[in-house]
Amino acid sequence: MKKRVISPVIFFCVVILDVITKQLIETYIHPPDFIEVFPFLRIVNVKNKGAAFGIFSQINNNVFIIISIIAIVAIMLYLLKTRDKLEIISLSLVLGGATGNLIDRITISQVIDFIDFFINTWHWPAFNVADSALTIGIILFLFANIRQHRTKDT
Repeated sequence: MKKRVISPVIFFCVVILDVITKQLIETYIHPPDFIEVFPFLRIVNVKNKGAAFGIFSQINNNVFIIISIIAIVAIMLYLLKTRDKLEIISLSLVLGGATGNLIDRITISQVIDFIDFFINTWHWPAFNVADSALTIGIILFLFANIRQHRTKDT
């Protein structure tokens, strides 16, 4: 698939899936209620005012909005220049994830998280579809660049 097609498709799929799942969570899960999916996975409704894992929650939401917009513009500019398919996929995932969380920050001044993974008393901080796309996209981007670096050295 061409860059003109694959990037917007991935981007819109991530954003739409993120928005729909968050709307479902807001409609059907009211704290402290949860749905147990597996003995190690629950669907919850948690609001995150901070960044990843709730860090920097004391920072004003407008700062997160500005940082998100700057990151989105930078990713879009990089996407326009790259020809590497894995970079295109990875950056499209990151762009969709950043946009999904930005929508929350603009509309409700915090981010809706709902995937709660845990083992016994150890809990990974709750996350959402946008966070998952961001994480996968960053890992793929790093892999693509390590691969490119190794190719240049040989």
